[in-house]
Amino acid sequence: MAGLDYVLFEEPTGYAVFKVKLQQDNIGSRLKDVQKAANDLATFSKIVELVSFAPFKGAAQALENANDISEGLVSDYLKSVIELNIPKADEQVNLGISDKQLGPSIKECFPYIDCHSNEVVQDILRGIRLHSVKLLKNLQEGDIERAQLGLGHAYSRAKVKFSVQKNDNHIIQSIALLDQLDKDINTYSMRVKEWYGWHFPELAKIVNDNHTYCKLVLMIQNKANINDESLHEIAALVNDDAGLAQKIIDAAKMSMGQDVSESDMENILTFARRTDSISSYRINLYKYLTDKMHLVAPNLSELIGEVVGARLISHAGSLTNLSKQAASTVQILGAEKALFRALKTKGNTPKYGLIYHSSFIGKATPKNKGRISRYLANKCSIASRIDNFSDDANNIFGKVLKQQVEDRLEFYTSGKAPMKNADAIREALSLSGANDLVEEKKKKKKSKD
Repeated sequence: MAGLDYVLFEEPTGYAVFKVKLQQDNIGSRLKDVQKAANDLATFSKIVELVSFAPFKGAAQALENANDISEGLVSDYLKSVIELNIPKADEQVNLGISDKQLGPSIKECFPYIDCHSNEVVQDILRGIRLHSVKLLKNLQEGDIERAQLGLGHAYSRAKVKFSVQKNDNHIIQSIALLDQLDKDINTYSMRVKEWYGWHFPELAKIVNDNHTYCKLVLMIQNKANINDESLHEIAALVNDDAGLAQKIIDAAKMSMGQDVSESDMENILTFARRTDSISSYRINLYKYLTDKMHLVAPNLSELIGEVVGARLISHAGSLTNLSKQAASTVQILGAEKALFRALKTKGNTPKYGLIYHSSFIGKATPKNKGRISRYLANKCSIASRIDNFSDDANNIFGKVLKQQVEDRLEFYTSGKAPMKNADAIREALSLSGANDLVEEKKKKKKSKD
């Protein structure tokens, strides 16, 4: 690498351009010298010289430039700083930068500049940062620290500040908690059945639903207390099924279970109440998740269901990440281990991942499951992009995409030609009223012309 000519120092209060005095064919050979000199201002000032310091006009401009740099973009302000302080030369100018992602953007704007971000550049920038108060003009002690703190808070707030309504973080947490609750409820319910089964073993064979079983345990308590007068009370807990309620009463009268003491029964009931409480909360959490999915990703929810859609968002990390995935990636999302195992053993790669739990995969015949999963992943990719980038959230596109998948399933069985993509999108646009807006804009443009 040729010697460095300039170094760009990004600072919370502005941009600084330094000229590098250390000119050698291979500056990398002086790495140790640079590291030693960085700790001493007198020595370090012989390596770099300030060309220009361009301060920001305010906190808003500092935040805007920080966001651009984090995304590897050259702002208009940075472009003007480079243009004014790094003159165009016949030979390539070597510029040291802290973030290598910024290099391609600078190269695109200034073809005569080669950007470098190696160890020597980082050590020089470390020295500049260490002695910035002395090297930069018009700065006082503490200015940089206050600017760093203010910019850090503003940058963090901007990164985590999403729309209160369209926040997929709650979906990720909800689906994770829902999975954990399902495991816990299953474990606790098995324990309640096993514990209460010593007293009334026949009840577990009559009632399969865990939540209903816990409610019946809390209502019945001691089986000797129930009789024919308890029919309506028991029926209310089993969806008003009088036959099933009578069956429970008859089983209690002829039960082979043993009697338990009051203290034992109290502990069983306490645990049953806790299990019933968790089961009730699980129902409320599921309702919250479905409502949140309809708000954040209405089209994806309409197409593939709230739970499967939430699992896709959670596995991708966010709705934005999911929208950036290719359809082939969405298809096997959740089956990464199987994919890499197949690639390692040169076996058959998986045809589906999380989307396997969709009802469309279950409806397809075995030979068509791979085909419909590929088609469904394509539609999920479209739906997630519409949900993520559209300002007006609605499920119209999801309904049309879902109809396309259903038509594709019918095509596999009957051979009836499905709706074309262009017709489907045109229909969705007409239902959403987008076409009317486009025509209105065209008319306004013609009237202005």
